[in-house]
Amino acid sequence: MPLEIPTRADRKARYREAGLWEDLTLHGLLARNVAAAPDQEAVVEQPNKEELMGVAPQRLTLRQLDRASTACARELASRGIGAEDCVILQLPNTAELIVLYYALSKLGAIVSPIAVQYGQHELKHFARELTPAAFITVEQLRGDRLAERARSVMGTTPVWAVGEDDLNVFDGVADASQDASQDASQNKTSDSWATDADAILTIAWTSGTTGTPKGVPRTHNMWVAQGRLTAHAARFAEGERMLSPFPMINMAALGGFLLPSALHRSTLILHHPLEIPVYLGQLQSEKVTFTLAPPPLLNRLAQQPELWEQFDFAAMRTIGSGSVPLSPAMIDVFENRFAKPVINFYGSNEGVGLISTPANSPSPEHRAKLFPRMGAPGLSFDSWADDVMLTHIIDPQSGALIEEPGVAGELCVDGPGVFDGYLNHDGAGVFTEDGFFRSGDLVEIAPEQPSHYRIVGRCKDIINRGGTKLSPAEIDSVLEGMPGLAEAAVCAYADEDLGERVCACIVALEDSAPPALEDVRGFLADKGLARFKLPERLEVFTALPRNPLGKVVRDALRLDVETRGSTQEQGDVR
Repeated sequence: MPLEIPTRADRKARYREAGLWEDLTLHGLLARNVAAAPDQEAVVEQPNKEELMGVAPQRLTLRQLDRASTACARELASRGIGAEDCVILQLPNTAELIVLYYALSKLGAIVSPIAVQYGQHELKHFARELTPAAFITVEQLRGDRLAERARSVMGTTPVWAVGEDDLNVFDGVADASQDASQDASQNKTSDSWATDADAILTIAWTSGTTGTPKGVPRTHNMWVAQGRLTAHAARFAEGERMLSPFPMINMAALGGFLLPSALHRSTLILHHPLEIPVYLGQLQSEKVTFTLAPPPLLNRLAQQPELWEQFDFAAMRTIGSGSVPLSPAMIDVFENRFAKPVINFYGSNEGVGLISTPANSPSPEHRAKLFPRMGAPGLSFDSWADDVMLTHIIDPQSGALIEEPGVAGELCVDGPGVFDGYLNHDGAGVFTEDGFFRSGDLVEIAPEQPSHYRIVGRCKDIINRGGTKLSPAEIDSVLEGMPGLAEAAVCAYADEDLGERVCACIVALEDSAPPALEDVRGFLADKGLARFKLPERLEVFTALPRNPLGKVVRDALRLDVETRGSTQEQGDVR
């Protein structure tokens, strides 16, 4: 069954005429960079790769990255992968993943990257939604048999594991005898590489209120626009050394690192899963100039400055964070003690991209929690382009425009980085009549700073666990099948480090004793639910709060949970 990928044809002429969409593909940017500086470092892997995957870390120049992705593209083509074929990638941040992005881009194939934590439950869903041409992963990651797990659920879809025994993505990289003229000869066939910048590059995934992740198709042009927005805000220049600790599967890493590194011929330094000593060591040894870091880590470093000051971070220009409100005190320490400006990013896979910087939000108190009202009438902010991000807020029920400070409404956005609609979705409720994406996030015009928004909540039932958006309905649907339960639902509860965590709320059958938290977690894990979705707290009820239609009132559930003392709670499972 062919993928149902939405398009809004009216945008193409508008953005091309404005110069916001061009003919730049991801692999086209690589070709431009190779021509300018073939021996510049392109990709540097984490030093603990052997511990993670059993293979030594690599350092690739731009020339080597181009050679490897060309050879990989040819190998994939020989296995039947071509334009518009969808390939699922489940790999940690490694050079193999970067090579595959460029190789599939050359073929005009669609990359669907997914988290390494996803289990059988999620893989089955992706297979149904995509009917992928192939699934590419690693044999093992710290003993977790990713390839074996994928083969158990992917049916007839071929599953390939990167490595010399299956899919060698580094073929030809070590051939030192090959010179630039041979590279040029090898790439004569590059005329046949895909050229359409309006073609879909990725289908990333986001959770929705339907209870299952939704596919988010985005084109080369959408990602290039997003990369330019980020690069301008962070003041990237050619030769940056950028360390990405976030998985290369969504907005934070793709819009914050992969595309900016290609646009500005920068070195992409990889890290993942997060190990703080290794991460801090890379910041120093690789002379990193820009990175993103999760708020809990920055808070810890601000509260224990000796951890930061034992390293030499002189090369670092600035540091980014986001996903949950930041601490003004943390920003103050980083800027006034460590002399490192902090940028606050707020975004989504659909293309929301608001960035609070020292230039547009000088006060740490404002930058921690407020974001510029990009594109709002009468306001102007320094950005890549005046209309790269347009925003307003509406009443979620009536759709009426809200312009009064302090009144919460739904954030709506438009711009060249915003997607055209969800995969295999009828489009109902996704966009306003004038074409703005309805983000589902509740914001208000800040009374103390009317040029900015404050994020105040969500219209949708989504749990934001440290920036990872989880659908409670998806977890409910699995939990409800647990024996001995009359009712079951999950809700968020506030957490100082991650913003929110997951609580399981249960009603036991009349003749059954309530299960323990570890029993609930074990049941969900056995059903293939990813580990980061497992509840970290359990509360027992006599009945769950429901509305007249029988739907669980999750806000009331959360309020009840947060007024109780914790009965059963799990340690950090990040």
